Amino acid sequence: MSAVPAPAIGVQEARKPASNAWQHLARRAALVLLVLWLVSGIVLIPPDQQAVITRFGAVVAPRVYPGIHYFLPWPVDRATRVRVNQLQRAVIGGDVADGVLGRTQPLASQFLTGDQNIISMRVVAQYSVADPVEYLFRASDVTKTLGGTVEEELARRVAMLGVDSILTTGKIALQNGVMAAAQKRLVAYRAGVKLWTVNIETVSPPPEAADAFRDVASARADAARIVDESRGYANDLIPRARGEARKLLETAEGYRASKVNEANGDAARFAAIAAEYDRAGKVTGERLYIETLEQILPKIKKLVIDPKANLDLSIIRSDSRKK
Repeated sequence: MSAVPAPAIGVQEARKPASNAWQHLARRAALVLLVLWLVSGIVLIPPDQQAVITRFGAVVAPRVYPGIHYFLPWPVDRATRVRVNQLQRAVIGGDVADGVLGRTQPLASQFLTGDQNIISMRVVAQYSVADPVEYLFRASDVTKTLGGTVEEELARRVAMLGVDSILTTGKIALQNGVMAAAQKRLVAYRAGVKLWTVNIETVSPPPEAADAFRDVASARADAARIVDESRGYANDLIPRARGEARKLLETAEGYRASKVNEANGDAARFAAIAAEYDRAGKVTGERLYIETLEQILPKIKKLVIDPKANLDLSIIRSDSRKK
């Protein structure tokens, strides 16, 4: 009977070291978990991103730039990363997949112009994050807010323009005006985004009136072509006519100058001869007579006869027949 209590004492002594080992292991595990929890406060932000740090839901760091940072671990602090340099797209007048598949959404893409015409437009707006805090916490769906703002400004400005202006020369001005007005409203909404481009990808009349619009556009193109051709013809003809007129004027001016100079020369020569005739009339008269004969006689056919002899007229008649 005295040997029964001994085994019970041995079991208790064996349980004490095991309990101490579990407690030591639990302390080490808790220490490791604490270290890991503290290390989890290290935040790595890539170069193309920024982060917003919130502490129990309140913003404590509105803009944390790329690099390695340390904050209190979760759930105390929370880092929300945002790609601030990435361009995002918002499509007005359809979805992104519609452009790939060639589908249209008439109700979403049709706008009323100022001259009571309906046109179909598909517009793509590109934007990026300007303020991470406003982008994350001011609007539940920034893309939808931005798309609605651009669509409203687009509808308002289209309603002030004619369909011909939108389809031809007013497209660029319409894009720029919509982008400036939409950006101003987004700043007022504090949406935290910046518009980079508003591009009208497609603009066309409704399918029911497409043929009529094409005919009108073709007629206008023909009219513009004819006007350009007529202007080109005028630009070619008028300079040539002016050149011919200037040439005729210069020729006439040269002819006038030559005639004036010739008349002045003849007058001066006559005055000189008259002066010589006054000094020696007989000699001057004979000289003028001889000089005149020198000019005339080489140009005519001459027949010299003896004034005392008889004239044989057959010589003159035979000579005329030879001619």
